[in-house]
Amino acid sequence: MVQTTTLDNGLRIVTEHISSVRSITMGIWVGTGSRYESQTENGISHFLEHMFFKGTAERTAADIAESFDKIGGQVNAFTSKEYTCFYAKVLDEHANRALDILSDMFFHSTFDSDELEKERNVIFEEIKMVDDTPDDIVHDILSEASYSNHPLGKPILGTEETVSAFNKSNLQAYKDRFYTADNVVISLAGNISSDVVQKLNERFGSLPSSKDKKQVKQPSFLTGKKTRKKDTEQAHLCLGFPGLPIGDDDIYSLILLNNVLGGSMSSRLFQEIREKRGLAYSVFSYHSSFKDNGMLTIYGGTGFNQLDELFDATMKCVRDLGANGLTEKELANGKEQLKGNLMLSLESTSSRMSRNGKNELLLGYHRTLDEVMKRIENVDLKDIKKTAEKVFQEDFALSLISKDGKLPTSI
Repeated sequence: MVQTTTLDNGLRIVTEHISSVRSITMGIWVGTGSRYESQTENGISHFLEHMFFKGTAERTAADIAESFDKIGGQVNAFTSKEYTCFYAKVLDEHANRALDILSDMFFHSTFDSDELEKERNVIFEEIKMVDDTPDDIVHDILSEASYSNHPLGKPILGTEETVSAFNKSNLQAYKDRFYTADNVVISLAGNISSDVVQKLNERFGSLPSSKDKKQVKQPSFLTGKKTRKKDTEQAHLCLGFPGLPIGDDDIYSLILLNNVLGGSMSSRLFQEIREKRGLAYSVFSYHSSFKDNGMLTIYGGTGFNQLDELFDATMKCVRDLGANGLTEKELANGKEQLKGNLMLSLESTSSRMSRNGKNELLLGYHRTLDEVMKRIENVDLKDIKKTAEKVFQEDFALSLISKDGKLPTSI
């Protein structure tokens, strides 16, 4: 059972006790990411995430890594467009030790100038690595085509220009602005001790709160077409369609729709483009949900001379779904697959921690597994058809990386 406790300072603690396991996963979720950054701050959330691992007043970067290694634990972090998460998975007997280290990192990271310069170079290399991976960077280009100058259109990593300007002062100022009690959720799942909330209160109860509401501007979904000329063996194509925000009433319809389109090996895109035509090794679709909007993305990579066929075949699948929806068989199979994937994922304490933390931070409520299953079961063909008509509009956003950077001829 998921339980939420709100401390006096506004910080929320979400716990899910699972007595049948010997592990515990804990995550500190902060409501900031690249969406909350100004033009000059682009990439600062991600840079800050890196710097939390680079030493505190009591521990060096090596000490932090060794502290988790010697208890057989795992520690990591990630930054998205709307949130940042620091998490650790350990044996239940080492939970207090892991909590000590994470809270030390959260409160007492020094942002040492030497470490900052080294990490700046690490992030430069990360940016170059992504830029050298066309099937990765093409998704960032699609965000730019879909959202233009809105923060959602900017890369999470930032650019070499923006990252070059970050220093201890603006990192600390950004942390002070967003790492406040009202903007933090701590999520724990696993074999949790009964006094965990008290221990968290002792460590995080003094975190200041802020009356400054973190407002974001809702973007318009654009239908830009952006291409990049690059000497690659394949043409890498992404198409973007307007999706739904997290928590939307039709979200399960869209999840099922995406699953049939390109979310599995039995999907229409996989069967048509890979299995029947042999056009691509990798072809898939996925849906990204944000607080107030979303995007459905299709990706395919193919030989340079097969780009037109890939695009035309993809659009045929899209337009057929938009016009006719799913079959009864596809809907039934999709429901069973979705329910199976959900239940299997929840066998992991990491997945449960992540699900609960994200739900609390972005939605502020938690549905039981039975409630989710009921919502999935209640989706019918009319719901799917309505959602398909909403998503698969006439025009779309597009990004492309290829040898000549030229759009498919049928556009």
